[in-house]
Amino acid sequence: MSSYSKIILQSGKEVAIKRLHPWIFSGAIAKKDNNLKDGDTVEVFDKKGDYLCTGHFYDGSISIKIFSYEQSDINEDFWLNKLENTIKVRQSTPILNKQATNCYRLIHGEGDGFPGLIVDYYDGVVVFQAHSIGMWREKEKIVAGFKKLIPNLKAIYDKSYETLPENFAKNVKNDYLYKNPEQSFSIPHPVLENGHTFLIDWETGQKTGFFLDQRDNRDLLAQYAKGKKVLNAFCYSGGFSIYAIKSQAELVHSVDVSKKAIELVNQNVETNFGAIDNHEAFAEDVMGFLKRNDQFYDLIILDPPAYAKSIAKRHNAVQGYKRLNIEGLRRLAKGGILFTFSCSQVVDRQLFQDTIVSAALEVGRSVRILHHLTQGADHPVSLFHPEGSYLKGLVLSVD
Repeated sequence: MSSYSKIILQSGKEVAIKRLHPWIFSGAIAKKDNNLKDGDTVEVFDKKGDYLCTGHFYDGSISIKIFSYEQSDINEDFWLNKLENTIKVRQSTPILNKQATNCYRLIHGEGDGFPGLIVDYYDGVVVFQAHSIGMWREKEKIVAGFKKLIPNLKAIYDKSYETLPENFAKNVKNDYLYKNPEQSFSIPHPVLENGHTFLIDWETGQKTGFFLDQRDNRDLLAQYAKGKKVLNAFCYSGGFSIYAIKSQAELVHSVDVSKKAIELVNQNVETNFGAIDNHEAFAEDVMGFLKRNDQFYDLIILDPPAYAKSIAKRHNAVQGYKRLNIEGLRRLAKGGILFTFSCSQVVDRQLFQDTIVSAALEVGRSVRILHHLTQGADHPVSLFHPEGSYLKGLVLSVD
């Protein structure tokens, strides 16, 4: 058995761990080794000296992120076994069984027992994105598992610079961890999602290159889009737009403040449909577009980036969601459909719904909820870590 640094908890603070919550906060720690460094693997014990769990240490509010409740060597085989489990979970869902889809989330942080790690798969290319120093330091062991378990692996790209703590990230460079000399790929890299083609650029694109969490919600939108005038706000690479066009929407407008995103939307439209005249993309601020535009839409998608990443900014985020949805509701035709989302983890499902209620009252519209939406099954949520349910969505019928 390997020996790791030890953490001793305050009396009574082991209760949350026994309930399998994967975070230990700094205030729960009674004693720790003086020479601990960020990212070190530590074993956690209660006041009696009984082993509780193993995790990665970080000198911050969340001091330990737990990845094992069994005392063992944290070696290559340990991570291989965990990776095998995540693949089995995805094989149990329809995700990997569709010939029409070859991109999905392979590891979803705490939901898969890899706290602080996101890994996305794009038709043979794996994008590794560590949000914790500990997971970044484990990358060689985890990469070895990818090589053993993923058939026809083309490349592994580390895109952790943007997501690691700033002081640590200054010495980190996004780069390829592996390239298979027998497997070629290009950037942008075409993938399939429910039969639609999307061009993925993991090197310069947002997040890992695509927003895979909206796959099922895009598929649902397709059932509403036929014959509709559609606005896709915060469109990024045009996921919802492609589904709407394929479903014979009368008109589709895609809006994003990023000119690079709009270029990618237009590329995806051309790749899927060639030259068409019922789609137009606008590189504009969404709020400005909504206020200046006199077009009424039958179907609007509001999918903004996270408005708050900390509790301190939650109030401002709620006000931002309210203002956005007020403008969206004002541009929605009578009998229209609104797909509205929040990906801010600190804004829970009830608070988000209450915010939309407030927006609807402000504009005097009668609204019915048709669907409650969340992330896809390849973004699983641990029952013991509800914070992992970050994506909230509502489909609303608006009179």
